[in-house]
Order: sequence, then structure tokens, then C-alpha cells
Amino acid sequence: MKTGIKNKYVTIAITMMAGILLVNVAVAQSNVFTVTNPDFKVSPHTGMTKKHWKDAAMYLLKGAFSYVHSLDDPMQFPKQPGKSYPRTPAQVPTEKLEGLCRTLFIAAPLLKDNPSLSLNGISVADYYRHQIALLVDSNAATFIKHRAINGGPHQNLVEFGALSMSLVVAPEVLWEPLAPATKNALAATMLSYADGPTVPSNWKFFNIFVLSFFKDKGYAVNEKLLLEYLDKSLAHYRGDGWYNDNPAYDYYSMWAFQMYGMLWSEYLGKKYYPAYAKQFIAHFSDLKNTYPNMFSRNGEMIMWGRSISYRIASMIPMPLMGYLKDPSINYGWMRRISSGVMLQFLQHPEFLKDEVPTLGFYGAFEPAVQPYSCRGSVYWMGKAFFALLIPDDNPFWTAKENEGAWENTFKPNQVYNQLQDTAHILVTNYTNIGASEVRAWCHVKAIGANEPFRASENYNRLSYNSAFPWQADSSNGTVAMNYVIRNAKEEWEPLRLFTYQQFKEGMYYRTAVQETHNRTRFQLTDMPLPNGILRADFISTDTMTNIRLGHYALPQMAGKKITETRRKVKGHEVLIIDNGVYQLAWVNVQGWANLEVRQAVGMHPQANNSSVINAAAQIPAGDDGSWMVSLLLWKKSGDDWSDEELLPISKWTFSRDGSTANMLLKNANAAGQQKITLQR
Repeated sequence: MKTGIKNKYVTIAITMMAGILLVNVAVAQSNVFTVTNPDFKVSPHTGMTKKHWKDAAMYLLKGAFSYVHSLDDPMQFPKQPGKSYPRTPAQVPTEKLEGLCRTLFIAAPLLKDNPSLSLNGISVADYYRHQIALLVDSNAATFIKHRAINGGPHQNLVEFGALSMSLVVAPEVLWEPLAPATKNALAATMLSYADGPTVPSNWKFFNIFVLSFFKDKGYAVNEKLLLEYLDKSLAHYRGDGWYNDNPAYDYYSMWAFQMYGMLWSEYLGKKYYPAYAKQFIAHFSDLKNTYPNMFSRNGEMIMWGRSISYRIASMIPMPLMGYLKDPSINYGWMRRISSGVMLQFLQHPEFLKDEVPTLGFYGAFEPAVQPYSCRGSVYWMGKAFFALLIPDDNPFWTAKENEGAWENTFKPNQVYNQLQDTAHILVTNYTNIGASEVRAWCHVKAIGANEPFRASENYNRLSYNSAFPWQADSSNGTVAMNYVIRNAKEEWEPLRLFTYQQFKEGMYYRTAVQETHNRTRFQLTDMPLPNGILRADFISTDTMTNIRLGHYALPQMAGKKITETRRKVKGHEVLIIDNGVYQLAWVNVQGWANLEVRQAVGMHPQANNSSVINAAAQIPAGDDGSWMVSLLLWKKSGDDWSDEELLPISKWTFSRDGSTANMLLKNANAAGQQKITLQR
């Protein structure tokens, strides 16, 4: 079957093949979100108010509804080439379920405010009610079967959990008008998944929401299982606002655990289980002192972790802080961050393709896609619009936008570190370029892994920075912000098995081993500086080993070439690259045999072409090992580098046996000289 869609933005030829929607775009889409009539009095940085957030929600939902021409049309979108699903016709019903339940995250708050909303000539409320009813119509193409007896966890559980959240917040529009038979059939289907096994991660909340919703509506539910999953969800908490998603720390702590806990507490927990609600709210409150620092001065999020295509969902904890009504919270900063993240993506020209958000970061980016995602998965970002449930007179909406710690606490030419001690997460703020950075857990083997993305660039970089999104590794050994080792198969193998040691005197210590040869060992020390990072790493191996280390990578901006500059500072080799926005500099302090600029194609989320500085060395066999000391620095383009900025080390010495390195830093944190001692 072939058909076509034509509007003022794009002409699309659509083909159905084995139930999978394929697309051929004839004209590239060029529309980006515009803040119409910005209010710079209440929001001097972004101009965005609650009205503009509604506009943003409509902007995304209109794109989704461009595929809906009747109440029977599913929320099915063009498959993005690559590893995303559906890969077989059997996956198509779940693909359609994702599109339905996840776009409803955007629609539900809008419908609560305006039940008469219409898009593309379709009543939005009628559409979702009709589609929800089709889920339990055995003759419908979108019919969802009950979980099989003794069946395990299924993606349908995730989507029913999402559906239940929307039913919870807007029951008067989405639930109450349904026919009694439809309600009963829906309860039976959804509970067949919720009253059963789950994945030992944030998934437990999908069971919790379905069970709690139907309990609230008078249905008999497995309350023993509900309480078990509440207890187990609380057990994931580690402190400082962080839940562990088994095994990783990432944004799932925020757009899953923290969001679900707060929403469940507000709508269901306080009513039925106040003791549990109190605990979830207390954990949520911990966020206010840590999580905002993970965003840049402009409110940009860091590209880090799996499911990064959900993008703007990362900021949902900030608006939900409005439920706390805590006078100690800087709500103007929370809204500035949230609106900043929104604009980071909605105003990027590659964010949408075919009027639907891409799977990627800014645009489509295959290295950041996981096989559990379909095109409709991206609407998990719709959680951000649960912010619209916060009342108009809440301080989240009324407080004047400001830059929080960036303007009130942080000083120029300084670096600020905040360790989330139990989670071993280090968040760093660099005032000179307004960037934030995170160092976090990664210790997953890639060989034989069921989920190899957990050992990939999504998690295995030495650090992640808001100004420098991660670049994927190339098979030729080109690497950004990690080590790669030439292994016995003549492949370049990245470090991924890291173990946190301590954070002391401004230095973050980890050890790491090569997965395929654990006698190649690294003792890693990162010391954030006002203009970059001091790396002092001790490497030992029992066989001669070739290694490479990469700086952050720079994308080639339109119309600009990336320039290279070499110089010497007190005998030390310096290599600088500049893309017209940022400069990156590498100073070889100790150990590296070669510095070079390497190019990559299709490996960077911001541009097809990119450059990165790599250093190479050969580590001899033996227990003596080698100290590899580097300064990985940055500045905005147009700023000159002084010798003192490039080499802030005034003195360094190594003990005779190589076990200790002593360094004297000049102007560290603008506080005179600082002596540091590194021990392997």
C-alpha cells in the first residue's frame, strides 16, 4: 500500500511493507519551534512561560497527528534506518502501542486543560478514547493480548504503565467517558501484565501505577505485590537524589524513579499509602541540592547514558519540584534550566524529521540508539509536559527566571566539584565556558553481554560534558575522552571496566582493566581545572601494549574548517584545534610519544565531520609501568592562550621507583599554588 502526506513543510511517500511503516522524504523539513511573543520580564533568559510550554507541547503533538486522518489510524511513524525496531511484523502491535501511550504523555495535560482540543481535523480526546478501546477489541489491528500464563516481563507492561499515568492525571477525559465493558476489559488486560513479573529496575513502577490506578477505580488488585514493588523501588535509592537503575546510574534515576515516585505520591500515594509517599517525596527533595548542577549555564543537558533520544524528559524533576512548595528552592532557576533544555532541542533544525523527533541526540545518531526503541519511543520525552499539571500560580511558573548558582555562587576562572558520595558521581561546573560535566559508574563487560550498549560510549567515557557531546569510537582507533588499547585481535578496545576509588583534594580516582587482558591495568586520576582537566594516569602491563587516549571531539560547523595549531611551552608539545565555537588544547606533560589530530565521519552527534586530538604511546611490559600525564584544556574560540594557561604546572617530580608523583599547580582555582601528590 502506498499513500502520501503533503503539507507546507514536507512531502512524504509512505509504503506499508509487512506492517512496517517505511518512508521516503522528498523535501527536507525546515521548521523549528519558535517562542512567539516571548515574555522577557518573567523569563529574561528564554522568554518562555507556561503558555509557551503549551505551545511546545502542541508543536510536538501536531507532528504526531500529521499521521492521523481518522480515529482508526494508529500512532505509527516512519522507521528510522538502523537497529531500532520493528524488525519483524510481530513487533508492530507493540510499536503502535508505544506511539499511542507515549504521545499521550503530551496530550493528557493538554486535554485536562482543553478537552475540546482538535488537531488535523481530529478530536484529540475522541481519538485517544477510541484507540484505547481498540486495545481490547480482538478484531482490531492494535489489539493487545493478555499476558500469557507464566509469561515474563514484556514491553507491553511499560506502555500500560505509561497509559496508566495519563489515566491517573486526566481520568475525566480519558477514563470516565469509556463504556463500562471497555473499562472492565481494559482492567483485565492491563492487570494481566501488572499483576506479574517485572524487570528489577525502574520497571516496577509500571506495575505500581497500573495496580494503583485500578485500585483507585474500585477493582480488586494484588495489593501484596503492589507493596512488594513499592518496597523494592525504594531500595534502589542511594542518596543525593540518585536511584540505581540496576546496574547503572543515568537519567533513568530522574525521568523514571524520581518522576514516578513524585507523581505516584501526589496522585495516589498520599491517599492510600502515605508512609510510602513520604519516603518517595523525601528522596525527591534531595534533588534540589544536586541535580540542577548537572545542567549548563544555558540549561543544556549532558549527553550521557542510554535512551538519550528522550532528551527533554531529563528536566521533568525541576517542574515537579513545584509540588514541594519549598521556599528554599530557586524556582526561577528550575524553570530556566527546564526551558533551556526544551529549547536546546526544539530549536535545533535536525531535531525533527518527517515531523517526528529523531532517534538520536540533536538529529538522528545511530551510535546512541538501542534496539528496544522504535520511532514512537522518542515520545517518552513527553513526560516533560507533565509540568503543565503544576498550577498557574505555582512559583515554578511565577518566579523570575535566573541562572541560580551560576550567577549567585560560582566565580569566574574557577571550577566547582560536587561528589554524590554514595553513587560515586562527580558533577563539575566550569564557569569560564558555562559547562557542566559528569563522571559516573561504568563496569560492564561487552563480550557476551545481553545489553552491550551498557558497555558502550553511552557509559564508558572518562567524563561527559555539556559543551562536548560524546563521539563514537572508530575502528581505526580514533577515540574521544577514553583510552583504547590494541588487543590480541588487532582491534582497538576501549576501557569499560572502571572501579571508583575516592575523591580527594579535587581529584577523582579510579582504576580500570582491559576486558580482554586484565593484566593491562590503569590507575586513573582526573583533576578538573578552570580551563580543563589534568590527567595523571599510571599504566602497567605484562606485554608490550599500544594505547591511545582522546580529548573531547569538535564537530565541523557549517562553513567553517577546523584549524590546527602546534606550539611549545617550556619544551612541552601543545596541539590546539578550533572549530569557531570552541578551542581544545592538549599539552603533553609526560609520557606520550605522539600527538595528532584525527578526523571522523558519521561519528559525532552534531555534525557528519569531526576532529579530535589523540595521543599515542607504547607501554613496555613489566611491573614498573608508565606515568602518562596530560592537560586536556578548552576555551571559547577567539580567546588567546597564555603560556600560564597552557601549562599551569610549575613543578613536578616523580619518585625513583615511580610510585609517587608530586606536582605544584599555579593559580589552581585562582587560589595561588596548590601541591598535589599522586600515588599509584
